[in-house]
Amino acid sequence: EVQLQAFGGGLVQVGGSLRLSCATSGFTFVDYAITWFRQAPGKEREALTCIAPSEGSAFHADSVKGRFTIYSDNARNTVYLQMNSLKPEDTAVYYCAAADRSDVFYDHSWYRGDLYAYWAQGTQVTVSS
Repeated sequence: EVQLQAFGGGLVQVGGSLRLSCATSGFTFVDYAITWFRQAPGKEREALTCIAPSEGSAFHADSVKGRFTIYSDNARNTVYLQMNSLKPEDTAVYYCAAADRSDVFYDHSWYRGDLYAYWAQGTQVTVSS
C-alpha cells in the first residue's frame, strides 16, 4: 500500500523557519518525483517545489526560490522541505504528493496536481506577524 505522511507543520513567527517531512512507503522511491503543494483558505492549490530523488535536482516556484529548499534522504524514503524567512502569506496547509518521475519531471509539468496519484494528508503551517 502506498502511503505518504506529511508532518512538521506548526506555528512560527515571521522570519522563522520550519522543516516539513514527507515520509513515503509502498513504492520505489527513486522512480518517483515528490512535490510539495500548499493551499491557503480561499485560494487555489499552489505547487512549490519538486525533486526527483534519483536525479538530485529540483524545480522551484518563483514564490519560494531562495527561501525554501527541497531535499531527499533516499535511505529513509523521505523528502524534506526546509522553509526559511517565513512570511504571513506562507500560511497554508502543506501537502506532499508523488508521481512517476517520467510523468512530471522531464517535461517540467511538475506543477500539475492532476498528474499526481498519491497524496499525503496536509500539515498546517501558520506564520504569525
